[in-house]
Amino acid sequence: MEDRVGEAVHRTRASVRRHVRIRRPAEVVWPYVGDPTRLAEWFTGIAECRVTGATRTVVTESGVAMPEEIVTNDPLARRFQYRITTALFHEHLSTIDVIDLDDGTCLAVYGVDANPATLALVIAGAAGDALHRLRELVEAT
Repeated sequence: MEDRVGEAVHRTRASVRRHVRIRRPAEVVWPYVGDPTRLAEWFTGIAECRVTGATRTVVTESGVAMPEEIVTNDPLARRFQYRITTALFHEHLSTIDVIDLDDGTCLAVYGVDANPATLALVIAGAAGDALHRLRELVEAT
């Protein structure tokens, strides 16, 4: 989305994607991603996740509760999507895909679309770190 002011263009929305290759099959990685309560195991700064129906509440290590709407949790496509529903965001959708590479490895991809754009960058930075932690966790098992 763009707002035009005179001749200047101001971007208000951003899409950012991070990925890592994991030396484990997708079916080994998916349970960590597809179980919405397990996010705290691999996403730094998250202390716990509570799920009620299609709502996940993520509690940060500093005690801040952030409600999210679970949009997609598809074990066949190995796709998990959620929206952060706090007032900080005008729009948000994060997508985590676990893609089988048919060689005993997989690709974990974390995409963030958000308005304001700066929050997409913040989440994507943390998501990149989280994917590396996920890889370390899964490859150690």
